[in-house]
Amino acid sequence: MVAPDKPLPYVGVTPIQIVTAVVILVVGWIVAKVLTASFKRGLKKTKLPELVVEFLTRFFSALLYVAVILLAVRALGIGVGSVVVGLSAVIGLILGFGMQDTLTNLAAGVWIAALRPFNLGDVVTINGHTGKVRSIGLMGTELLTADNVLITIPNKLVWGSPIVNYTRMPTRRVSVDVGIAYGTDLERAMKLAVELMKNHPKVLNEPEPSVVVTALADSSINLQLRAWAKTEDYWAIKGDLTRGIYELYTREGIEIPFPQMDVHVKEMPG
Repeated sequence: MVAPDKPLPYVGVTPIQIVTAVVILVVGWIVAKVLTASFKRGLKKTKLPELVVEFLTRFFSALLYVAVILLAVRALGIGVGSVVVGLSAVIGLILGFGMQDTLTNLAAGVWIAALRPFNLGDVVTINGHTGKVRSIGLMGTELLTADNVLITIPNKLVWGSPIVNYTRMPTRRVSVDVGIAYGTDLERAMKLAVELMKNHPKVLNEPEPSVVVTALADSSINLQLRAWAKTEDYWAIKGDLTRGIYELYTREGIEIPFPQMDVHVKEMPG
């Protein structure tokens, strides 16, 4: 039986050192969790945006875990300096193979947290994906789509792509397109549409609702209803106006034509 203070064969580490390293890992993991939670609570008391708080918390947590691992390695009798040198060599090897994406994503995450093109909870389109910002981490940003699909986008793609933020501004313009048949009383149709928008309780009075002719299409005169709303009311108003204009025009006898094509068959002389 090997004594607790005697090195194990082929390993060169004593049982006491192994037990000590395991204790450091367990206790260190718990302490890191507590310190991270305390750090996050402290940041939340400041005026920092939630996005920045989340990013700094994750960064602080990662530093703590690295420190715990280095302490455990030191308890095994391995020089921390040699471990750091070894890690540097590995990082250099990775970068030498062109896999520098980790550092690129980290740097991009710092810029996102600093400049804040979006906040947690904002609805955005990034790199062709649309969803609500759920979190921003050291390496990637998470979006939650309307149908509850989680999308993780590397930070370098987030920072390197146009970002469309649908909820940053307090108000948005609601646009609803509708076509009316040729021969319709255009002024009456536009007046009815304006009254529909003005009578909606959530449509803002300023800017004033309006209706414009957008195209003289093959089968219809295309109109667009334009109403301004608070951002949080956007989808509710869009749905109400889309349904409302259909029901209103149907009730008032204004035809909403469907696309059609006239085909003329010419009989060839026999």
